[in-house]
Amino acid sequence: MSAMLDHVVAQILTLQVRLLACRERLAANTDSEALHDLRTTLRRLRSLLRPLRGLPGVEQLEDAARSLGTLTTPLRDREVLAAELIGRGHTAAGQRRLEGRDRTFASVAASPQLARVLAILDAFPLFLRAAGREGLVKSLSKRIDKRLVKQWRKLHKALQDPAHDRHRLRLLIKRARYGDEAYPQLDHAGKKLQRLLKKAQGDLGDWHDRLQWLLQARDHADLLPCKADWEQELHEAERQSDVTLDALQEALARRYHGK
Repeated sequence: MSAMLDHVVAQILTLQVRLLACRERLAANTDSEALHDLRTTLRRLRSLLRPLRGLPGVEQLEDAARSLGTLTTPLRDREVLAAELIGRGHTAAGQRRLEGRDRTFASVAASPQLARVLAILDAFPLFLRAAGREGLVKSLSKRIDKRLVKQWRKLHKALQDPAHDRHRLRLLIKRARYGDEAYPQLDHAGKKLQRLLKKAQGDLGDWHDRLQWLLQARDHADLLPCKADWEQELHEAERQSDVTLDALQEALARRYHGK
């Protein structure tokens, strides 16, 4: 068996344990970060799987993970908005959005979407080992490396577009960052590039949050007191993200020129 296949199996088992822990934390409503940790673990799982497309079980596991992400996205967005409102002193508006959180957490813990992810994960290492015995994972490192390089090239090309779409860039940056973290032995990003990816993701996340909150303020009167601040912060986030994205483009041009 290849060292890369061993790495993938070890990562799958680690992520499975984390998801099981998140499920128990959600069921018992032990802490406010359980849903966030579930989603972060899910993102890492999807980043691990993306370069493995074509192997047995990958498509089913990706589909299950996507469904769980779709279920939890609006729930997490509501948590983030609630924390923002409470932090600005609009406690009543924030608390309204946290009402029933224990039931929400319990519903995610007991959801068929999470159950499906865990069921497929349970069998997935066996699929991978069987694929290895049947010779389906030959040159696995080269295969993964090729697909990660393709992700980096796509990001670099998008950054070079003067009319770049911040929504798309945010997605491509996440894929590059978490793909690199999933396969660190392939060494696609040094520490400086990883820091830039994290900074760019954070800047674009700030921009995205303000944009979404301003859209919601059109329909929710209790958000209007924050509108002026969010508009100012949106423009600042746009400015800051442009600076970071320029630095990221330069770093990528230096690192991947000619690749």
